[in-house]
Order: sequence, then structure tokens, then C-alpha cells
Amino acid sequence: MRWAGSRRGVTLIEVLVAVSLLALLSVAMLIAMRVGLSALGKADAKLMENRRVAGAQRVIEQELEGFMPTIAACVAATGQRTAMPFFQGEPAAMRLVSTFSLGQGWRGRPQILELAVIPGDQGRGVRLVVNEIPYSPDVAGMLCMGRAPDPQAHALVPLFRPIEAGPGSFVLADKLEFCRFLFLAPGPPPNFLAVWSPRWVLPSWPLAIRIELLPLVVDGSRLQPITVTVPLRVTRSPEIDYVD
Repeated sequence: MRWAGSRRGVTLIEVLVAVSLLALLSVAMLIAMRVGLSALGKADAKLMENRRVAGAQRVIEQELEGFMPTIAACVAATGQRTAMPFFQGEPAAMRLVSTFSLGQGWRGRPQILELAVIPGDQGRGVRLVVNEIPYSPDVAGMLCMGRAPDPQAHALVPLFRPIEAGPGSFVLADKLEFCRFLFLAPGPPPNFLAVWSPRWVLPSWPLAIRIELLPLVVDGSRLQPITVTVPLRVTRSPEIDYVD
């Protein structure tokens, strides 16, 4: 029996239940989207960081492979000019002329590269930076200051002006526990076996350059800087390229 005037419909409780279910479903979808976007952002950030590390490693290798043996007329403090090979090799500083540059690759003019190890951000660890200066004999001569005997190495070592990092410096590697340069040189007679040295001395060119890198925090899930070793294929001898 149906009451007169009754209508079909839903009750207020049914409406509240439906709205609550819709709200819960919307919240669940929003959480799922946020989790997915967060995972995508983390994966993209890790991928970009891996690309930066791989790109920096490739840049270091190409810069060293483009090494160009050059003789510079270095200007000493007294104003006297001394002809010597333009190459600085120290544990935390290195200067050389390369046919590869960051801006122009292998197609541009030769660049004077200044690689230096400087303190990291907020004093945590160290970072490897590089300055690029368009090469010219006059510019190279102003950066070096001649030669001086080294009592420990029993050889002549080149003298250079300090490397200064600034806003134009490019960071090749950051957040490092340590970074140092090593140079492969012919050993003493009679065997002349090549040995790695933290300082390059005259008169021969280095046979190879090694840049040892150790990350500040070891993370197996990320691509991290590794040691780079590049042989220098130079046939010119500095001994016959300059005369005092």
C-alpha cells in the first residue's frame, strides 16, 4: 500500500554516504598522483645528476686529450723573459694549453686551462674548477714567471702565478673528499721506469696526467666521480724547444 503523495528519491544519509565515498576516492587519487609525481621528480633529478657527472668526466678527458705543447716567454718579477714549456703541474693546481674548450668544443681557438682544487660549499670537502682563457703567447707569458731549482726533486720547476677562482669558473666536480693531480714522468737511470709524481718538473713533458677523485659521500645508487687517467701523446721535446 502506498501513501498518498509519496515520491521516489534518496535520503539525506544516502547523500552523505555518497559524498563521503567520493571524497575518499578523490583523496586516494590525489595521494597516488603526488606519490607518482614525487617519484618521477626524484628519478629525473638523479638522471640529471648522473648526466652532469658523466658530462664532467668526459669534459676532463677531452680537455687533457687536447693538450698542446707550447713554449712561453715567461715574465719574471725582474722583468726578464725566460723561454720555457708552458705547463704547470702541482698537486692542487694545473695549467696547460688545450685545443678543446667548453664553449666551442674542438672547433674553437686554443684555450689556456687553469684547473684548481678549492674548498667546497660551506667548507665541506673540496671541488674541482676550471678557468678558460683564450690562448696567446703574450697571455701565456704573463701567467708564468720562469724556473727555479727544487732541492727535493733535484730538478728545475716552473713558477706560475696563483690560480684564482671566480664567477666565471666552471665546476667540474663537487662534494669531493679529496682531489689531486699526478703526473707520469720517466724515472731515473738506469731503468728509466715511469713513476707518478705529484709535481711536474722540467725538462720533459709528462707522459700522462691522472686526476684522482673521491666523493664526499659514497652512494652506490648514483653515478659518482672516478679517477681519470689520460696519456699525453707528445713527440716534441722541451729540451730542444727553448734555449736560455
